[in-house]
Amino acid sequence: MVRRTALLLVSTALFVLSTALPAAAFNPDTRVTIGSPTSPFSQNKQNEPAVAIDANHPNILAAGANENIDMEACNAGDDTTCPFTPDIGSSGVYFSFDSGTTWTQPAYTGLTARGCLGVAGNTDPPCTPTVGSIGTVPNYYESGLVSDGDPAVAFGPTPDENGGFSWDNGERLYYANLTSNSSGGGVETFRGFEGIGVSSTDDLVAAASGDNGAWTSPKIVSHQSSTTFSDKEQIWADNASSSPFFGTVYVCWAAFQGQELSPNAAPAGLKVAVSHDGGTTWKQHPIGSAANNGQKNPLDGCTVRTDSEGTAYVFGVGTRSQGGHQPFELMSKSTNGGTSWSSPVAVAGPVSQPGVFDPAQGRPTVDSVAGARSDLAPAPSVDIANGAPTGTDATDRIVMSYVSGTLAQPHVYFTESADHGTTWSAPRAIETSGDRGFYSAPAISPNGTDVYVVYNAFTTPYHDNTSSPNMLVGVVKHADVGGSGTGAFSELHRGAPGDARGSSANALSAEFLGDYVYAAATRTYGAAVWNDARNAADCPAIDAWRESLITGGTVARPAPQQDCQPKFGNSDIFGGTYADPTP
Repeated sequence: MVRRTALLLVSTALFVLSTALPAAAFNPDTRVTIGSPTSPFSQNKQNEPAVAIDANHPNILAAGANENIDMEACNAGDDTTCPFTPDIGSSGVYFSFDSGTTWTQPAYTGLTARGCLGVAGNTDPPCTPTVGSIGTVPNYYESGLVSDGDPAVAFGPTPDENGGFSWDNGERLYYANLTSNSSGGGVETFRGFEGIGVSSTDDLVAAASGDNGAWTSPKIVSHQSSTTFSDKEQIWADNASSSPFFGTVYVCWAAFQGQELSPNAAPAGLKVAVSHDGGTTWKQHPIGSAANNGQKNPLDGCTVRTDSEGTAYVFGVGTRSQGGHQPFELMSKSTNGGTSWSSPVAVAGPVSQPGVFDPAQGRPTVDSVAGARSDLAPAPSVDIANGAPTGTDATDRIVMSYVSGTLAQPHVYFTESADHGTTWSAPRAIETSGDRGFYSAPAISPNGTDVYVVYNAFTTPYHDNTSSPNMLVGVVKHADVGGSGTGAFSELHRGAPGDARGSSANALSAEFLGDYVYAAATRTYGAAVWNDARNAADCPAIDAWRESLITGGTVARPAPQQDCQPKFGNSDIFGGTYADPTP
């Protein structure tokens, strides 16, 4: 109790200090995954970033990422394999209290395999994880669960003892991610292969300092059968006090059946879980049907948001129920706090998957063979100018971005709606010339005056070999919103390029950069996070082996720690914050 009280006093002091920092303290290019090592693989691997801004104290940010810091090294056991260590979490969390100028990666206590470094040769015993310092979200191991990445973060108000929501009660940070059962003890906490877990914290500074007790234990919010693989979730809290459903939390995801049993992973359908009590209880709802056949593909790659009037919107990419094989960006709405949802309707499209089938991994890529998968490049990312935290200056303009096009030119598209999703502007390509879009995300200021878009892009053309570089870059753009809508976009920042061949799946057979990037905005600045390969070292031995998997060659499987530079696989999450250039 003494330690907890001391932590609370420190938290209060730091919180007051953080809110007093100057508003102009922005950093256009910084490493968010600040506590992660540069080697060995795969401890140096991070991807799939998410970011959220506390609407009530906009100098406070939280981020998430797939984080391998606690995995065993390749030299542990067989030197040519770099597995995900069983029962080891991979959901990183990061905090900034100075508008994104600096970041911290807390160290919690949990199950880790980062001490399983091994030595050259295959004589090491199997890795035995131990309890120690972890760089991922806490309390999963203690709950018989494993945090499995695909992170999503959102800030909302804290409820009082009677369940009422007010910003005067403070802020609650919600963290959602894929979750599996721990193998220890043989106890199945939930059914199926992957569920959606949500935990939260009301003490941000204590959480940032590494206090496990600042977080709740994770709760499984998805309804699971023995064959369910829940995937690609996103979380949002209704954060405008003008809303009649202020404080309601929404989580959307795709529910695959038999993903671990069938290569078709079908049928799938989009789900939404809704909580009206700050994440204590949840009720699940389907969005559209779950058919997956030649006539219809259900929604995937979801985004969920709310406007100032409390209307909730879920978006995904899929084919329309009225037939046709081309996918569209689809939208479903709820006007009653998530109790019921409209049938999905097309709002943009048709869209196309710009990648080409890659035999090295059975997924599409846009950079090269054995490249980074691009399955969800056409998935919609959305934001709404809902006037948070009060809603008083909301325009409720909805902005959307996604990647679509040909293999030669995957475009970053932007579209918007000024009438609650009834009509939408014609999608327009906004990428800088020479950029081949990969993933994108928009953010609009709560008062609807400024739009920011972040995207990853390749600056090199597609090629059917692994001997040429695949140059990846992160880009942030801005546009003012006028009477006729969002204007022309100008480039605020271009990150340092890096060769994506230096990134890797744990199976080593292809690059890996995940499935998305993320953005958020306040009235005075925008924030963005992206996948970054500037610090990753290409490994010619890996390149040759990857290509031989496709050509039928006989290249021996490399041992990364012996055959590659130390920084092989060192993908990072970089980000930045950017003052409104035309205040």
